[in-house]
Amino acid sequence: MLVLAITLHNIPEGLAVGVLFGGASMGIEGATIAGAVTLALGIGIQNFPEGFAVAMPLRRHGVSRSKSFMYGQLSAIVEPIFGVLGALLVIYLEPVLPFALAFAAGAMIYVVVEEVIPETQRDKYTDLAVLGFIGGFLVMMVLDVALG
Repeated sequence: MLVLAITLHNIPEGLAVGVLFGGASMGIEGATIAGAVTLALGIGIQNFPEGFAVAMPLRRHGVSRSKSFMYGQLSAIVEPIFGVLGALLVIYLEPVLPFALAFAAGAMIYVVVEEVIPETQRDKYTDLAVLGFIGGFLVMMVLDVALG
């Protein structure tokens, strides 16, 4: 369930990056290459703990190290695919941009609140999970202020 949740969560992340790059390539006001690179960097950084979030429970349940690693990596393979799709949608369907961005943001928030956060509270390391959540939020805010 967690592997599926993380993989589904990565689809709108890829769409968000692709839509922003597509918007920047079209010269849409407010969409810049710097903003797209910042978003891609932020999402790329947070993909490391997501890969661990997929691999570690699998490993704990007896899946081999190589398969756990592979599933952790494969959970993010949907991002570049949907990134290209998002960019193409914006290039060919510019009026869709606000809806695509709203969908991507809403889907990411939904999956995190509905699946990921509750899953972090089912183990004995709940305090560490909360600190990781706070740390990730702080990194994104620093990136937003420093690069945005």
